[in-house]
Amino acid sequence: MNETETRWCKTLGEAAMTESTQTPSERPSKAKALFLEIRAPFLTASITPVLLGTAIAWGTMGTFLWDVFLLSLIAGVCLHIAANVSNDYFDHTSDNTGSDDINREFIRPFTGGSRMIQLGYLTPREVLAEAVVFFAIAGIIGVYLALTIDIFILVLGVIGAGSGFFYTAPPFRFVKRGIGEVFIGLNFGVLMTFGAYYVQAVQFVWEPIIASVPLALLIAGVLYINEFPDFNADRDAGKRTIVVRLGRKHAAKGYAFIILLTLAWNPIFILFQMIAFESLLALTILPLAYIGVKTALRCYDNPPQMVPSNVATIMMHLLIGIYMTVGYVLLGFSADLFIIALVSIVMFVIVLYYYRKLTTPPG
Repeated sequence: MNETETRWCKTLGEAAMTESTQTPSERPSKAKALFLEIRAPFLTASITPVLLGTAIAWGTMGTFLWDVFLLSLIAGVCLHIAANVSNDYFDHTSDNTGSDDINREFIRPFTGGSRMIQLGYLTPREVLAEAVVFFAIAGIIGVYLALTIDIFILVLGVIGAGSGFFYTAPPFRFVKRGIGEVFIGLNFGVLMTFGAYYVQAVQFVWEPIIASVPLALLIAGVLYINEFPDFNADRDAGKRTIVVRLGRKHAAKGYAFIILLTLAWNPIFILFQMIAFESLLALTILPLAYIGVKTALRCYDNPPQMVPSNVATIMMHLLIGIYMTVGYVLLGFSADLFIIALVSIVMFVIVLYYYRKLTTPPG
């Protein structure tokens, strides 16, 4: 790494690192520890695909059922929480060499798990019990929707719960086999988006599946970029993630490929008229994509200085989900090009705001 690249990494690392990345210094109450365990700020990963799938049903079919939307949203969030919490449990207990326990390069709050077990705030048994509760809530809602709408919904729910649970749980432990990112992308991208569409429209079409791929790529990208700080701990714990298999330098190029494919996806399928023209609003995330890719390629071997890539990837996932949702809502209202252009300008300004926050050092 030359001097210019070193300055770039150091400057952006200082700009992105805030007090929110620190572990609380005071011991929280049991209730607060249980809340911290769910990692609420990251639940946007399950909220955005439900919003998008519902919006596609509205935009293309004119269908919107409030009660079904709320139930599917709650079920999706509960599945996400259950997966988060169970993964913390199995990261701690698997083979008596939990990767979270030996991780010394984690960057709060992006990597290293919730740390509730490691800090002694919760016992492994309490964490497992919390996961079971949220799996149960999601399961009850799933059964209700399956019985009142279509039994196929239960199949989608079982696939989603299984892939989330066995991300770190034996015997499959997808993350140790280097395919965890793929399953999470399919689960929190394709499966949830299509499921949210299906409970509204009750029909199989390709549009929600195709439209969900950018979300799938980016949520996989969130996991992928978060594995850079966890590289040594994952390797030593036998977690053969893609980043561990490739090494940080080559994995940084893989991250760039994920982002470029995300940006190219919508224009290609809009050209073939397979998704709505309004999906082009997703391209307003370009400035964040630039920061994420440039930082990863330059700072891949220095985890604290890669924080801008962590933040940018999370923001891209959130914003691309929201922007595509807005696009399909505009389609449902038959908005003209002037309104679409006006909305795109507003969206681009929002992206520039976050771009500036990521590139301006504190003080």
